[in-house]
Amino acid sequence: MFKVGDVVVYPQHGAGIIEELTETMVEGEKRTYFVLRMCQGNLKVMVPADNTEEVGLRRVISKEEVNKVFEVLSAECTPMPSNWNHRYKKNRDKLRSGDIFQVAEVVRNLTVRDMEKGLSSGEKRMLNQAREILASELMYAVEVEVDEALRMIEEVFTSSS
Repeated sequence: MFKVGDVVVYPQHGAGIIEELTETMVEGEKRTYFVLRMCQGNLKVMVPADNTEEVGLRRVISKEEVNKVFEVLSAECTPMPSNWNHRYKKNRDKLRSGDIFQVAEVVRNLTVRDMEKGLSSGEKRMLNQAREILASELMYAVEVEVDEALRMIEEVFTSSS
């Protein structure tokens, strides 16, 4: 179970801190919610305390797992559908999974595609979102500022080209 002050990851939004536990009446029933302050965009999210597993709320990865993230970023691209709609849906599903390694795959595949062929505006937005999600978790895992986490991600692609 999580508690106030814990750093957690919420799928599609990235890492944040549990600021408070609050009770709210929903459809005549009192429910307990975690209030998360997300790292990016000054966003607050309320997550039902009894529903954390279903929504994919999880702890930030360990420092040891950070190496695996960078292995994914440095690996060869996985084949992606040539059809824009299919590619977009596949990447969107990976982002929604909340799995940092799948988010890293999206960053890698879209970054490489952008360098080779360019991206549509929708895929550019998705790449930026994926980078922000990845950086928000990395910043807590390796204890750096978000700008440094973004630089670390970018460095993988600038040093390999």
